[in-house]
Parts: sequence; C-alpha cells; structure tokens
Amino acid sequence: MAAVPDLHSDLVLYITPEKFYIEAIGDGNELLAIDRVSREISLQVNYGQVPQASSTKPICGIVGTLQLLAGPYLVIITKKHEVGTINGQTIWQVAETEVISYTRTLLHLTEKQISENKLYISMVESALNTPFLYFSYSYDITHTLQRLHNTTPEFLQMPYHERADPRLMGGQIEENSVIAINQCSLNGKPFLWSIVSRRCCFRAGTRLFTRGIDVQGNVANFVETEQIVEFGGDRSSFVQTRGSIPLFWNQLPNLRYKPKPRLIQNENHAEAFSRHFDTQIFNYGRQVLINLTDHQGAEGILEKSYGEMVNRMGNSNIRYESFDFHAECRHLRWDRLSMLTDRLAHEQDEFGYFLLTRDGTLVALQDGVFRTNCVDCLDRTNVVQSMLARRSLTQIMQKLGILRPGQRVEDQLYFESLFKSVWADHADVISIQYSGTGALKTDYTRTGKRTKWGLVRDGINSLTRYYRNNFADGFRQDSIDLFLGRYMVEEGEGVTRPCPLDVEKGWKYITFPLVLLIAISMFFANVVTPS
Repeated sequence: MAAVPDLHSDLVLYITPEKFYIEAIGDGNELLAIDRVSREISLQVNYGQVPQASSTKPICGIVGTLQLLAGPYLVIITKKHEVGTINGQTIWQVAETEVISYTRTLLHLTEKQISENKLYISMVESALNTPFLYFSYSYDITHTLQRLHNTTPEFLQMPYHERADPRLMGGQIEENSVIAINQCSLNGKPFLWSIVSRRCCFRAGTRLFTRGIDVQGNVANFVETEQIVEFGGDRSSFVQTRGSIPLFWNQLPNLRYKPKPRLIQNENHAEAFSRHFDTQIFNYGRQVLINLTDHQGAEGILEKSYGEMVNRMGNSNIRYESFDFHAECRHLRWDRLSMLTDRLAHEQDEFGYFLLTRDGTLVALQDGVFRTNCVDCLDRTNVVQSMLARRSLTQIMQKLGILRPGQRVEDQLYFESLFKSVWADHADVISIQYSGTGALKTDYTRTGKRTKWGLVRDGINSLTRYYRNNFADGFRQDSIDLFLGRYMVEEGEGVTRPCPLDVEKGWKYITFPLVLLIAISMFFANVVTPS
C-alpha cells in the first residue's frame, strides 16, 4: 500500500499589495503566485521578484479561498500539531488558521456591507474553529485502508483534490473528523491502534437543524468510522457507519426540551431511500441497519416507517435490526445489550475485516458494514459501535498473533481501560461537532456501567444542548453552509440585492433575556413532568 506523493510541509507566504507569493522552505526555485486583483494563479520561476518590503508569514498549508462581500479571502493554516502516524505517514491536526482578504481596502463597501462582511468572516472563523480538522502531506486520510488498496498506482499519483473522497473532504482537509492514534503493547508485542472517523460534508449541519435525508440520498450526521491495527508491517481495519434515519423528517427547535420528530409527508421517501442505499452498497457492500430508537411515541413513528421502507424495497443486501435501546436497557440493565450483539455476531463474522500482510499479501476484505442510528446518531449509537469495535478488535488481534487464542480485549485490563477511554473521547468529539456538547452515556463506554456522576454529567450536557440547539445553532448552521459552499455570497449583497444577514433586530432581540429565562423554566418543567 504505497504512500501518496509527499507535498511541501513548510511554506512561507509573502504578502505584497499586488500579489500573494507562496514559497516552499528548502525549495526556493519556484513560487506560487496569486494575483490579488485578477485572481490568477500561476507557478513561476523564482528570480527574486518578491519585494524585500513584503510582509512575511510562515504557514503550514492553504485551505482554499472563499468569496465574501469584500471579495475573495485566502484561508491558510498557520499552526499544526502532530497526531501520530498511519501507514508510516504523519497525520496533522490544524491548530490555528487565518483568513486574509485579497482586497486591500473596504472603500468599495457601504458601512452596512462592512458590518455584514465582518459577520461573514466571523462565520468562517467559527467553522474553522469547530473541532477537529486534520490533514496529511503524504497520506490520503479521506479513504479507508481497503479503498486505498483497491486503487491503482496511477490513482495515487493524481492531485489530492481529484482523488480524495468528495463525501469526506474539504480540499484534502478532513472537515470535522476524529483521529485517535495510540501506541500499545500486549503480550510483549507493540502495535499501533487508531480510530479514524470521517464526517460526510454533503448534508453537514447541527443537531436539530439537520435531520433525515435529502433528495440526493444524503443523510444528516453521516460518519464513517475506521478502526485500524498496525503490527510489524501488517495492517488491518474494520469499518462502521452511522447516519440519520434515511427518510424525510425534521425536529426543529421550539423551546421544548425534546421537540417531537415529525415525518414529512408528500415527499418521495422511496426514491431518496433507494439512492442512499445504492450508494452505501456500492461503497461498503452489504448493510445491516441497526435502529436503536424507541418503539413508542414520536420515535416509534420513525422506527415503524423505517422498517416498512426496508420491507418495501426488498433489497437482499439490506437487513433491518430494530432494538429499542431505552426499553431494553431500562433500570440500568445495560447487560441486555449483549442480546443485540449476539444477534449480530454471525453477520459480523461474515463481513469480516480488511487485512494486508507486510509482504503485500491480501488476506481478507470486509464485504459489509453495520449502519447504526438512534435519533441523533450520537449517544446510543456510540455505545453499540464501541461494542462491535471491541469484538472485531479481538478477532483481528488474535489473527495477527497479538492476542493468544482464547484471549479477549475485555480481559486485558490496561488495554480495555484505554479502549473505553478512547471510544468515550471519540463519542464526545462526534457529539460536540453535531450537538455542541459532549456525548451522553459515556460513563458506560468508559467504565462498563452507569454511574451517578455520569447521570449528573448527562444532565449538564442536556441543559447545554438545550441552550445551544435553541439559541446558538442557527448561526453555527449558517457558518457550516457558508464554509462548505452551500451558500455563495453574491456580489452586491446589501445594495443591489438583499443580504440574508439584513434582518430587523426588533422586539425579539430586546426580549431575548426574558425568552431565555422562560426557555430554561420550560426545560426544567419538561424534565420533571412525565411525557
């Protein structure tokens, strides 16, 4: 599995009144020149054309450009942190970014446009500051080990932006993903254990503003999670997915603690559903759909509709497994989750995992995935995914000879503690990106049981979610749409055409503190009042 061509990792940005120049440190023969007026980009021989008086800034990379009211802006990475290595290639996390205007002044804007342009900039910065952004100069982190193995040498020589998975990338920066890399040892055998989660950008958004499916078959909160083990040159991985219930439904914030999810009528659910699973089967093979929603109430309507749609499609590559998590595990009976994993065991054995030996021999391919969901695809989903990952990890490490026959991950006390901690941290990050808070139920993921402190922590996170989902996520959703290009700022906004930021700040803004007080009161009323 060859690494991709290495890129320049340390750069210098020279800023002049007319141009941006980017030079690779250690290779000063060429310059990338960006004209700040014509916006033309060219690769030039470095003959000393950069003025001595130019502003100089060391950078780690270029994210891209964005069009705002003042004109285009260059988005650069100014600081990075090393996360670790995958397949021997270094993975980096974006630590700091900067947004630089092409235009030198704002004299061409009205005062109102200047104010609106500042708000657009703050949206871009908000999107860039959401954890976590990752990239690599030499490894394509948008693809799984299995996808990379199935490519040709010519594919690996293609430019990054042409071969990166378009679902899971933002110009080869992994937008809002999770990467955890851990050096481990069991039975005196050192190995590398990593988790890479890749968030789809096609229907990205915040918890209550982005639910269900769109007409193209993209679903909210779709995340591909790959668990990787590297041992003495052998490489293995196990892939799972999560994603919102693939029907048209919403759950818009309305100041209630838990707004009712509503199935949207008069939409072509079947067509969007088919598109979604045609793509999933093409990308991953057979699908076992694990639905953890309640079987009663508003969630029950979604559960029933989901099951009926699976039956209606009659696709032999799909099996539906519904498990009422809350009902089955009520009174803290979390041991009952073993009933679910027992029902999935034979298919997990059939799906297998990807395994490539150090001499390049392909031992096994994974030919199916578990697609897990609850309503948010967060808390309940995290618990079940970690259990499937643990079982797969035991199989992989026994195959590689890290574990002896009969040994299990859960019996290795130090590693089991690390496993729980890493999966709980992973759950928190996935949750922060979608809901604005850490995940619920992570005390079970960390300790194997529910605790009083875990219940208190869940209460705090629930209250924080309530505030963010009702009062902060509108701005965050707009920021995501702007950063991903789903909304394009048009020239003349605020003058010749309306600007979406131009809203009347009337009585709603004046009475916001009172509304917030009432909302908090309603939160506690909903918590203590039976449904």
